[in-house]
Amino acid sequence: MSPTPDDVLIESIETVILDVPLRRPHKFARVTLHAQPVLLVFVRTRAGIVGTGEGVVPGGPWWGGESVESMKVTIDTYVAPLLRGRPVDRIDDLMRDVTDHVAANLYAKTAVEVALHDAWARSLGVPVHTLLGGLARERIEVTWALGAEPAGVVVDEIQRILASGDHRSFKLKMGALDPADDIDRIAAIAEKMSSSASLRVDLNARWDLLTSLRLLPRLAAAGIDLIEQPVPGDQIDALAEINHALPVPVMADESLRTSQDALRLIRTRAADVWSMKLTKVGGFRRARDLVALGAAAGVPCHAGTSIETGLGTAASLQLACAAPGITWGSELFGPLLFAEDIIAEPLRFAAGHLHVPTGPGLGVTVDPEAVRALRRRGLTRD
Repeated sequence: MSPTPDDVLIESIETVILDVPLRRPHKFARVTLHAQPVLLVFVRTRAGIVGTGEGVVPGGPWWGGESVESMKVTIDTYVAPLLRGRPVDRIDDLMRDVTDHVAANLYAKTAVEVALHDAWARSLGVPVHTLLGGLARERIEVTWALGAEPAGVVVDEIQRILASGDHRSFKLKMGALDPADDIDRIAAIAEKMSSSASLRVDLNARWDLLTSLRLLPRLAAAGIDLIEQPVPGDQIDALAEINHALPVPVMADESLRTSQDALRLIRTRAADVWSMKLTKVGGFRRARDLVALGAAAGVPCHAGTSIETGLGTAASLQLACAAPGITWGSELFGPLLFAEDIIAEPLRFAAGHLHVPTGPGLGVTVDPEAVRALRRRGLTRD
């Protein structure tokens, strides 16, 4: 039975901050994660349907300027009052009004927009991918990401995972060391492992143009298959110069958040692959449009991660399996990094692939006991 107009009216919006522990530290260029701060957004309709979205940034505001704390204040104070009493199935209309009142804040907007999709899909009894046009694929390959750890630690982890047969491609974080030392570290890893696995690197926008042009050819020569975002996100011309100089693909991440970014990347041929993180662009609709822009220009997308829980990963997976242009695999390994997760039923990882769930909405259900146990009692960590 289809929901009535009153059934889909938004009754309430609640936000909760969690701190979810990791199995091992994950070191980015600027921060090291031991636990991932997560914001959950619960959208409840008048019929009692609850949709859930996740707001998460990789370790705080260093990456995109937002934090779970800022997202909570923005949503509670400015976004929720705009949405209460309005129909959950008018997502474009709702998000247009949100954008009129709240500039930028794309991570916060993603959390809300995903929760709206989850609630709408659940009210219809269909998966979110149905609202995005249906499935283009039922599973996606997963690259395992490692932190900026010493070469021996990284090699040991790669060998352990290769022995399990679960993953064949690995992304190595860079940017935490002096550039020359970092190159030596990655070259040492590649010398041992490049014949056994696909190795990619992510510099998290830490280098400048000249350093990149001087040192990155050594990585290509060492056997690195792909280089992600060596320069700051706004330096698209520099990224293009690096891309034109290297014999291996360059992937844009921090450089891609808006449609204007996408058009500039296309015009300058600044990247061969785009990292599409649902979290950083404002939600399903904007992500789907950006992937289509890339596909029209012959640029494939990779489903990136901000280290989401099973809930946020399920959202990214719905997009990755619905958008035809996401053909460069994924990095949706987040749930495997957590010591405990917040969903009642785990996502299915098998033979290096992640399989899309078949249930309504995002296909997963938040475990209320896990939320209670991991909930942060104050706005900031003690």
